[in-house]
Amino acid sequence: MAEEIRATNNFIESFIIEDTAPGGAYEGKKVHTRFPPEPNGYLHIGHAKAMCIDFGMAERFGGICNLRMDDTNPTKEDVEYIDAIKEDIKWLGFDWEDRFYFASEYFEQMYEYAVELIKKGLAYVCELTPEQMRENRGDLSTPAKSPYRDRPAEESLELFERMKNGEFEEGRMTLRAKIDLASGNFSLRDPVIYRINKIHHHRTGDKWCIYPMYDFAHPIEDAIEGITHSLCTLEFEAHRPLYDWVIENITAPAKPRQIEFARLGINNTVMSKRKLRQLVEDGYVNGWDDPRMPTLCGLRRRGYTPASIRNFCEGIGVSKTNSVVEYSFLEHCLRDDLNANAKRVMCVLDPIKLVITNYPEGKTETFEVENNPNKEEDGTRTITFGREVWIESTDFLEEKVKGYNRFYPGNEVRLKSAYIVKCTGCKKDENGKVVEVYAEYDPETRGGDTPDGRKVRGTVHWVDVNNSLDAEVRLYDNLFTDPEPDTGDKNFIDYISPDSLKILKGCKIERSVEGAECPMNYQFMRHGYFCIDKDSSADAMIFNRSVSLKDGFKKK
Repeated sequence: MAEEIRATNNFIESFIIEDTAPGGAYEGKKVHTRFPPEPNGYLHIGHAKAMCIDFGMAERFGGICNLRMDDTNPTKEDVEYIDAIKEDIKWLGFDWEDRFYFASEYFEQMYEYAVELIKKGLAYVCELTPEQMRENRGDLSTPAKSPYRDRPAEESLELFERMKNGEFEEGRMTLRAKIDLASGNFSLRDPVIYRINKIHHHRTGDKWCIYPMYDFAHPIEDAIEGITHSLCTLEFEAHRPLYDWVIENITAPAKPRQIEFARLGINNTVMSKRKLRQLVEDGYVNGWDDPRMPTLCGLRRRGYTPASIRNFCEGIGVSKTNSVVEYSFLEHCLRDDLNANAKRVMCVLDPIKLVITNYPEGKTETFEVENNPNKEEDGTRTITFGREVWIESTDFLEEKVKGYNRFYPGNEVRLKSAYIVKCTGCKKDENGKVVEVYAEYDPETRGGDTPDGRKVRGTVHWVDVNNSLDAEVRLYDNLFTDPEPDTGDKNFIDYISPDSLKILKGCKIERSVEGAECPMNYQFMRHGYFCIDKDSSADAMIFNRSVSLKDGFKKK
């Protein structure tokens, strides 16, 4: 039976199926998971994977998932991050309903559980400094040491209460679990479970000056909330024996099962909160939501959609082996979603004027074009055409080059959805720079058709000079030049790309985008997918490039 399950499900699903089957540890119980972010920064794409697993497993088995803020370390926690985390989860399409908790809600119970361990002879107050603990940690052939390990329970109880009452300075004492100083698993060598930290907490104020360590607090939080499956990343695998030890040695109301999965790694970026914070605080990026950041708010601002991120997380799967995913696969997932759903418009990034000399002056025509050929329900939009249109400066060369099928004297070019025109020359300024291109149109080719069947290789996009809007376009690329900027002895700051952002001003876009608001997505024909930036306004439209048209992942 187990082998059949494993053949059709990922390993987490297999464990859950076994646990909820007749005779399983959670037979007859509803699957109950939790997503427990620490509110000390913004969520990034790695958290999205964990979110998809935590909430996704609950959805898969008809269960429920809690949202819990792991606020046991008040040093860098902030309400700003709590609000951002909730926004990101909702944006991705997950809902914790009324199950929103804080670890700090359980501080009193955690303290009582610590007292219970002391009374059972399973915890003691230790006066070794952090440096002394490291010196006495031992190695695989030498046990750790603590001269306070055999301290009487009554003495530890008294000292622990005095720690709670604020009688000792930070670092003076800790509470340690009494497990096994000779264990080959160093997380079991009498780990610290409480430390003194005299800092104001964003929820409990100054009530507490001792705080539980994560490895002690987390299993208690899970047990109190009735979690069945505590899903976490692979670095906690070595800590699972401690998780189980805590549950087994306190009067826990439930016994959750911890299951670990590989965390997400993506090349050409960093996902350490500390490093992301450094990028923000030292001004290398413009805030946590800079579109070059792997944060969910940054990806959202860049134009990533919830569907693209969830498809990405689904596509990389669930594994027990750490690996690095190519950033191009994330882009591939976005491109797939936007190809199906983004509206098409024409935008000229580096404009030069094309004058159609035989087109009547003052005349304006309209064309109805599809908003999205892949989405019939998006309908059509109206674009205008006149004697003068904007084209890309790179769409004209004074002399023919092999393989170049756009504007050069004597060549015919199709203006997308409008007419076929023949280039007749150009005008230069006093410095020899081309400032206008000239052409003549064939009135029999309305819509870009060629009734006589002649072949026209080049098709270019354009925007009507008299019916266009100015726009600023921001071209984003990888923030780092090195695919692995933070491995080994590398200083990731040294690999920040000077070309990760290029700002183009004076771009010309068709007026159909007027009134659109952030985060509307578009495909700019021939350029890629773009979205309206949050700083955009009716008077100053700003677009961010989400991803180019070229699919590097698919090519590989």
